[in-house]
Amino acid sequence: MRFVVTKLEGAYIVEPEPHKDSRGLFGRTFCAREFRDHGLVEAFVQCNTSWNAQKGTLRGLHYQLPPSCEAKLVRCTAGSLWDVIIDLRPGSPTYLQHFGLELSAKNRLALYIPELFAHGFQTLEDATEVFYQMSEFYVPEMANGLRYDDPKLGIRWPLPTTAISEKDQSWMLLQ
Repeated sequence: MRFVVTKLEGAYIVEPEPHKDSRGLFGRTFCAREFRDHGLVEAFVQCNTSWNAQKGTLRGLHYQLPPSCEAKLVRCTAGSLWDVIIDLRPGSPTYLQHFGLELSAKNRLALYIPELFAHGFQTLEDATEVFYQMSEFYVPEMANGLRYDDPKLGIRWPLPTTAISEKDQSWMLLQ
């Protein structure tokens, strides 16, 4: 695997280095030793999947509050999406800055998201599936979010929003 540094400290694009032959390819998508060597979470306690019927579906921007902060490893297993993270670490030089990239079944990239980062995505194709590995269990009373369209964040989503939950539309705007 290759770990590509993003503009937000601690967040990485994780590229598998596939071995190809006449059958296709084989590559690791996670290795605890390599993650540990990069100072990243090396154990995940929960895996989630999200299937999205419609292109333009928006999910997020989600995070969990202390003491239940979670790191995530996110990849797209079918279709494609625009993935966005926001640095929420107080005192960070990139506080409230965001980073986005396309994850797709075709490019096989993953995004490692550190603790205290908000995360969301918008599907670029119908029938897009996302696979998440989480470092902490989901704790509903610690779940929080940011508005996807908050002007203070200035995120440019690639498509008009075709589907979004009532909860994701109702997060408070930043002051």
